[in-house]
Amino acid sequence: MGSLADTLRDRRQKLARLIDFPAILWSGGSNARNFPANRFPFRASSHFLYFAGLPLPNAAIHLEAGKLTLFIDDPAPGSALWHGETPKREEIAETIGADAAKPLSELTPFLAGAATIAVQDATTWTQQSQLLNRWVLPQSQPEGIDLELTKAIVTLRLIHDAGALAELRKAATVSVAAHKAGMVATANAKIEAEVRAAMESVFIAHNMTTAYNSIVTVHGEVLHNEQYHHPLQPGDLLLADVGGETELGWAADITRTWPVSGKFSPTQRDIYDVVLAAHDTCIANILPGVEYAEIHLVGARVIAEGLVNLGILRGNPEDLVEKDAHALFFPHGIGHLLGLDVHDMEDLGDLAGYEEGKKRSDRFGLGYLRLNRPLRTGMLVTIEPGFYQVPAILNDEKIRSRYQYTVNWERLSQFADVRGIRIEDDVLVTDTGSEVLTAALPNDADTVEHLVNKI
Repeated sequence: MGSLADTLRDRRQKLARLIDFPAILWSGGSNARNFPANRFPFRASSHFLYFAGLPLPNAAIHLEAGKLTLFIDDPAPGSALWHGETPKREEIAETIGADAAKPLSELTPFLAGAATIAVQDATTWTQQSQLLNRWVLPQSQPEGIDLELTKAIVTLRLIHDAGALAELRKAATVSVAAHKAGMVATANAKIEAEVRAAMESVFIAHNMTTAYNSIVTVHGEVLHNEQYHHPLQPGDLLLADVGGETELGWAADITRTWPVSGKFSPTQRDIYDVVLAAHDTCIANILPGVEYAEIHLVGARVIAEGLVNLGILRGNPEDLVEKDAHALFFPHGIGHLLGLDVHDMEDLGDLAGYEEGKKRSDRFGLGYLRLNRPLRTGMLVTIEPGFYQVPAILNDEKIRSRYQYTVNWERLSQFADVRGIRIEDDVLVTDTGSEVLTAALPNDADTVEHLVNKI
């Protein structure tokens, strides 16, 4: 693998083969938490990062015909007092292989005919709209050359190059270590926050951050639970959805579920094995050319079959999936793209996740599928089936009436100690199948129990 500058040159040359007009991408800035000098951590726009490589605040790049011009101001004279010496514009330009470097005040002549993509922070997208004399809004569908640029960048970012894969493997490796630390910390933890602290300390020790707000909860039925105050009780399952982000912005995304006591109950083990079977079967079916939506349905059918075998659902698994009965317990999609964003390029709506011509389903459960396009070599996706007892679903009168005879409600009540289980790994599509980048973190029930009991 070449240097960062070599990787970035290759990316912008590939972009030049897809568009015949200039593009300007802004990095964005950090926002104040409560007063101007106390700011939230800065995170550069992922589209900027893909071509500029470094998380540079208040910067822009001009891309045209394979050339990159960096626009960034040198640090103010007094900044060294508070922040220490930082690289100058020319040093940064050399690191990223820029063809030229200029202060931001010289950006205006480069704006004519340039396409862009909206940055998420309001200050920057307001600036983008003013400078380009057209609305550039993150919540709006891009149009004209902005749409052409967006489609070109999606084409490039869907398939990871060697530089990206090196970062993604690093994120995966450290995230695996974080999960192992969380499992070991559980025995002596009193509340969820202590396990979260053990996991996130691993990222800090590697000079990384979390790629998203960690989910570490005994209430796994709350899909994006971001509260950490609940006590850990012996009969609880702890669901941890935690992934790291490298210094250059590349993400991992792993979920494991383990028993607080170190031992699954029989009912917990039964459901866990159903979810694991869906996970393993989905990964076994990954190949270039396979539709990701079909991978989702494979997982749904395995879950339906497992729940029939446990006496929770009644009927033929194929028919149950057609009736969306599985979505009572597995209401989300099987996974998503992974790269610079944990849900890669989701700031673009469905332009990245859905192949042109495909639209979101209005079916219960299937409408939450985040990726609907054929798999290709070099794509990185998550596989994350789950089982949840979500009160908002199971106690809904209309839903309960619709599935009155499909669900054996009395049998389901015997699984009250299973609030939520999810098993998630990061899977690279290869020429011959797949490679699980997070395979070093075991997911079979016996080994998970062993890790939790390893004090």
